[in-house]
Amino acid sequence: MNRIQSKLQENKKLLSIYFTAGYPNIDDTVSIIQDLEHHGVDLIEIGLPFSDPLADGPTIQASSTQALKNGMTTEVLFNQLKDIRKSVEIPLIIMGYFNPMFQYGVEAFCKKCQDIGIDGLIIPDLPVDVYHEKYQAIFEKYGLINVFLITPQTSDERIRYIDSVSNGFIYMVSSASTTGAQSGFGNEQTQYFERIGNMNLKNPQIVGFGISNHKTFSQATQYAKGAIIGSAFVKHVTNNNLNTIGEFVKAIKTSDS
Repeated sequence: MNRIQSKLQENKKLLSIYFTAGYPNIDDTVSIIQDLEHHGVDLIEIGLPFSDPLADGPTIQASSTQALKNGMTTEVLFNQLKDIRKSVEIPLIIMGYFNPMFQYGVEAFCKKCQDIGIDGLIIPDLPVDVYHEKYQAIFEKYGLINVFLITPQTSDERIRYIDSVSNGFIYMVSSASTTGAQSGFGNEQTQYFERIGNMNLKNPQIVGFGISNHKTFSQATQYAKGAIIGSAFVKHVTNNNLNTIGEFVKAIKTSDS
């Protein structure tokens, strides 16, 4: 069983953290992964920086720009992660745009992911129907779970189609905007969470976009299996020493923060 599937079976609310590979410094990737696992994070999304990140807000865009300036590439990331399974057991997901994967070669990219122990991919600009028709067999050949995003605007029909071709979790985007932190969720978002919950999908949902603190993590996980924090974590590592990662994770998980 894939590590993501095993983690989803645990009787707990899951915390997934996104960070940009090669940021703040080119060689920080592995130590950030190790620290996040050490401090009890459940899943990690490793952002492969891209020059035109359409779904990302300003914080993650800025980190991607800096990571590219630092010299981060697909090949550099794969080289950094080649021994990652000697030190961590946590499920690892690469989140990136399709162009770098296509340039690398989709099958070669998937094989490399399998070789180094990557469990899944999130590719915001790869439509589910294109994946289903052209690439699903390749992903499955190399044991990779592909995670699709849904938004409040995604139709029930498309959500059910995504559910039918998924075998991990569905990334439930909390709003129609780009990534970024917010202080809380309003009625519209709560109704959306409830609507998806009432669809009884076969894949659990993990909420992303707008999760930044204990309050928003708790609100999101009231309706879903877990929540993803990206911009708030990237902002934290921008403004603080990397040895404060444990403090960040603790503040998300506990209400006295």
